[in-house]
Amino acid sequence: MKRGRPRHQEIKLNEAERTELQSLARSRALPAALVRRARIVLLSAEGKSNSTIAQTLGVSKPTVGMWRKRFVLRGIAGMYGEKPSGRPRTYEDEQVASLMRRALTSRPKDGTHWSTRGFAKASGVSKSSVQRYFALFGIQPHRSKSFKLSNDPFFVEKVRDIAGLYLNPPDKALVLCVDEKSQIQALERTQPVLPMGLGYVEGITHDYVRHGTTTLFAALDLTSGEVIGQCKSRHRHQEFISFLNHVDENVPADLDLHLILDNYGTHKHAKVRAWLAKHPRYHLHFTPTYASWINQVERWFALISQRAIRRGSFRNVRELKQRIEQFIERYNQNPRPFKWTATAESILAKVSKISKLISGTAH
Repeated sequence: MKRGRPRHQEIKLNEAERTELQSLARSRALPAALVRRARIVLLSAEGKSNSTIAQTLGVSKPTVGMWRKRFVLRGIAGMYGEKPSGRPRTYEDEQVASLMRRALTSRPKDGTHWSTRGFAKASGVSKSSVQRYFALFGIQPHRSKSFKLSNDPFFVEKVRDIAGLYLNPPDKALVLCVDEKSQIQALERTQPVLPMGLGYVEGITHDYVRHGTTTLFAALDLTSGEVIGQCKSRHRHQEFISFLNHVDENVPADLDLHLILDNYGTHKHAKVRAWLAKHPRYHLHFTPTYASWINQVERWFALISQRAIRRGSFRNVRELKQRIEQFIERYNQNPRPFKWTATAESILAKVSKISKLISGTAH
């Protein structure tokens, strides 16, 4: 009588089983445990030993043996494990779907949106169940976000033009995202800042004294991420032409310049057009109306606001300008260009989807 360890049960797969197991093993949406079990069976069918499979997949040998045996006894159905123990579900799928449909399509009589407690009371479901289902399906009645669709008749053409510049910049040229951040206020807090400490955040007073404003003109280099900036007291066409002269002095004379701008009247003033006529290397690309988000310098404005302006306290405009200039100088020491990945087609598809939702034609 032969003794020793029992031999591994040999696994042979037909074409349908192999195809389904390979689909499970490649999935990125299924639970990791199920994907791992499918790989165990596939490696077993290749004749790999339990030790080799365990080492390859980072599991124990008993685990490999268990799922090898489970497959031999029950086939692919055995990969899904046993039915979990515990109390049976209170609500079936149809009931949950009906609840979520009500949460999405109705509103309370005394408010603009459902609260967890309000929906629980109206539907007769426990508050904890409502919280769990809202979290599971990503329903957030307490939140909203703003949007604005462009009514520019040349929206498609302008999006294709600017997205094309971002994804495929022209040779021997610079693409500059240009705009002004106007009316930046020099605000002085009326009381000293309470410094951040262990267990509590920095405290600043909500009231302040206004000491005037400044306007920041900025040009973001698409390729390098560097910023050319100037602070000016106003944002008329005179200041814009002065900033264009500043840009002209700080970029190589042998390069064409493609400027991405919004539709502010200053950018289209007759004297600006006359200046451009004398500088033929400049090419202007206007964003669609109500679509300033496509101009990358807007993202940089958000950075300087967050890091240098919003929480500052300035006794006068001069201090505010110094802070802005210092930020630009330090930022340009290690600039990082923004990574643009959206194609014109993907942008237009999103706009089309929102338009269908607004018109009620979305399926």
